[in-house]
Amino acid sequence: MERLGTGIGWRPEIADAVERMPGVDWVETVAENVCPGHLPDSLVRLRERGVTVVPHGVSLGLGGADRPDRARLAALAECARALGSPLVTEHIAFVRAGGPLTASPTLEAGHLLPVPRTRDALDVLCENIRIAQDALPVPLAVENIAALISWPGEEMTEGQFLYDLADRTGVRLLIDVANLHTNQVNRGEDPVRALDELPVEAIAYVHVAGGFERDGVWHDSHAHPVPQPVLDILAGLASRCAPPGVLLERDENFPEPAELERELNTIRRTVEKAARPTEPGRGTTSRTTAGGTGAAGADAKSADARSAYAASGSAEGGGTQSADAKSGGTEGGCARERLALGQTALLSALVAGTPAPEGFDRVRLGVQTRSLTAKRADVVAKVAPELPGFLGETYRAAFLDYAQGRPMTGGYRRDALGFAEHLLRAGLPEDARARRRLHDWWQERSGPTPPSRHPAARLARATRRALLRH
Repeated sequence: MERLGTGIGWRPEIADAVERMPGVDWVETVAENVCPGHLPDSLVRLRERGVTVVPHGVSLGLGGADRPDRARLAALAECARALGSPLVTEHIAFVRAGGPLTASPTLEAGHLLPVPRTRDALDVLCENIRIAQDALPVPLAVENIAALISWPGEEMTEGQFLYDLADRTGVRLLIDVANLHTNQVNRGEDPVRALDELPVEAIAYVHVAGGFERDGVWHDSHAHPVPQPVLDILAGLASRCAPPGVLLERDENFPEPAELERELNTIRRTVEKAARPTEPGRGTTSRTTAGGTGAAGADAKSADARSAYAASGSAEGGGTQSADAKSGGTEGGCARERLALGQTALLSALVAGTPAPEGFDRVRLGVQTRSLTAKRADVVAKVAPELPGFLGETYRAAFLDYAQGRPMTGGYRRDALGFAEHLLRAGLPEDARARRRLHDWWQERSGPTPPSRHPAARLARATRRALLRH
């Protein structure tokens, strides 16, 4: 695996700072925000300097019941080629549910949701990853996600799930240590055990990010400084292996460049310190950190855990080799259908107000619902910044009211148009001039041919603007 070094997530808001930042060996960019034919000038300059750029996808939904969408795969492949990337990354998550497998409308989460750690979900995920691997021009790595909720009846730990996934598909792993911390707080999962069970030889690189805790729930915000518990888990991972790359993620509330540089230096020092033996001459076998055991101990514990899991699978008539047969095989559709029903029921409860599926924590589902709705409002405001401009301080309340009982079905841009149409039907905004501007904005973007390209439409709008001025 190519050595990447220390990197930072490239975002337009900090593009200039990233270009000037010392010690940045590579960057990662959200694949869906990159147009291969019109790369941002900043990314072009970084590439010309020899800085590696890795596209990070967020919309494939590899953990969903459906097979990966060919158009999305083609777009990700084109992005990798345009950036000259050595690999691409995605998430072990589902982002939509419903559709033909359940004979129900397709619902969009607008967020990364956890897959159940079951043999059915693993079978489907393995097949989806193989499809993606065949369609991509470079290796694929997949990331563990942060979660607010747990699935009932899970059959594996996170480490076991990731080990079997890598073993069966050869896929690389993007390990997010901040997500391990999130799952420790929200789901009571031990990050040390996860590190012990990971196939560290499959790690492509590592994510590090910040968040905040509220009412006993950790929110993986990517908008706060990296806390010490996350650095401790990073140290535990670095004591087990030398990660090919480590990257700082920051998506919002960007601090001054000097603060980002300090965080990068802290991450670099954490990795370097954890990689050193604590006593000269004793090597890594004696090494311990706040994050867990040394490398040799981790290997032994990981082997013990995998042996125990294999034995339990054999006793149940399952295990990784017989999982396809036990589930009916993904090609026959049985595992996909079962997974589709479960994911659709969960997503419908989260975004459409249907009853919570049996076995889920209803309080935690409520937290997830509010989080999804808040994120939806924030992203729509970014995708269509004109909407908060038309509504002013009433934007957020108006959007949250609109979102009640109206699940997202076609992505954020379509959601923005649906919200605008809802406002117009309700006679909003109350200010006639703002309402007319909103109508023009909505009509410009919702028609098959943008009205601005038609001379009569331009004349009509010019006339209306003149009338409004008088």
